[in-house]
Amino acid sequence: MRDVFTVDPMDAGAAEAAEMLKVLSNPSRLRILCALVPGDKTVGELEAALNAPQSYVSSQLARLRGEGLVTFEREGRVKRYRLSDPRVRPVLERLYEVFCPES
Repeated sequence: MRDVFTVDPMDAGAAEAAEMLKVLSNPSRLRILCALVPGDKTVGELEAALNAPQSYVSSQLARLRGEGLVTFEREGRVKRYRLSDPRVRPVLERLYEVFCPES
């Protein structure tokens, strides 16, 4: 008897990619992630890069942490954020290459 509930292996990958793309669809979250491609940043450095208030940057970082895309390491009273999902770096690099060509 054939299992009628067999799932195509591509379905899981497509669903996971769609979830990541939802997170990337917010311009501020995308800018935060792009800012983290070269290396770790503090909230203050991200505030300056986005020209956004600390509360907004922190809430976006919380969302990105919840999605597993960023993590942080505490250095005394300072948190340094970095990309935590290795799959997101090449996606961000390609988006940058296509949408942010150097002048």
